[in-house]
Amino acid sequence: MTDVSIVSCGSYELPEVQRALEQAIAPFGGLEWVTPGMKIAVKVNLVGAHKPEEAATTHPAVVKALCDALAARKAQVVVGDSPGGLFTQGYLSGIHKAAGMPGVVGENVRLNDCFEEQEVAFPAGVSAKTIRFTKYLLDADAVIDCCKPKTHGMMAYTGACKNFFGAIPGLVKGEYHYRYADYTAFANMLVDLAECIKPRLCLADFVWSMEGNGPTKGTPRFVGALMASESPHKMDVVGAHIMHIPFENVPTLVEAHKRGLVPDSVAALDVAGDYERFVIPDFKQANKQPISGWSGSNPLIGKLALALLASKPMVNKAGCIGCGKCAEVCPAKAIEMLPGGKNKLPKIDRAKCIRCFCCQEFCPKGAMVVHRPLAAKLINK
Repeated sequence: MTDVSIVSCGSYELPEVQRALEQAIAPFGGLEWVTPGMKIAVKVNLVGAHKPEEAATTHPAVVKALCDALAARKAQVVVGDSPGGLFTQGYLSGIHKAAGMPGVVGENVRLNDCFEEQEVAFPAGVSAKTIRFTKYLLDADAVIDCCKPKTHGMMAYTGACKNFFGAIPGLVKGEYHYRYADYTAFANMLVDLAECIKPRLCLADFVWSMEGNGPTKGTPRFVGALMASESPHKMDVVGAHIMHIPFENVPTLVEAHKRGLVPDSVAALDVAGDYERFVIPDFKQANKQPISGWSGSNPLIGKLALALLASKPMVNKAGCIGCGKCAEVCPAKAIEMLPGGKNKLPKIDRAKCIRCFCCQEFCPKGAMVVHRPLAAKLINK
């Protein structure tokens, strides 16, 4: 039985994407499971107001090819996401426009216009026993996870599992960052989200990925593939392998493996397609250094490890425009804007900082970067 499929897709020309999509989902029965009138939510990655060519968001050509195929089977399709910020029509309309999402709208296909929230009990959760969801996902008969694999400052890799953080209403995300403030707890919360939603199908827009300062201010990198799976975690195993990120460096995969959801090696998966041809050995990684597991039973050692080894957000003063977005999105309220030359500059209170990297993710100029301490670099070498 196929776990993951991967096919080549050389461009975002619609006929090319349609061909690749059909081939990618064929091992899973295509869309034969879709029936007329079925309500399907397509959960895309719309992390912010980024143009498609920036490779920060799911490309509209991939979304359109999928939505057209679903509409042809007379499904009722809603496309949505809730990035950081207000979960409102006004806030999201600018993001939809920048990301090219109005172009996917058609007969039986619309952009999400429901901004209700709903609390859901999830007793099986490891971190999250109750979850506040964007309600449009709960109203669907099936959810399709349509992600954009990229590097990530906190989780090393963002793909099918991490994409479900967009199921949490925008301003509630800060609360979740604060509640699950270490890598293990946060990763388990993300796995809980995926397991609670249980997507019917997962797709990865791997035509262009993002390397370096991901998930929003890195550099686009051509991969030339589409991936499909019925498991977000299994697809992430292959995705991380393609981006040359070790399995043990991706907290969501480590925690999913502990639950028996994935093997700890891509070699243990049944993959349709030659995934090795897409591997990029020099894929530039985000500066991430997990510190959980260093403290043992000694809290003093844990504090020392945190001080010496943990990555932290740091402002590049030359690139900062003093807009204050970092202070606005910081869930721990650890950033204040202070006068500095012609612009106000952010000052980070390290005692309050929870290293969620929201400031880095949402900085519009990429001026907030992930700083990796020298000690961590030396130990890694």
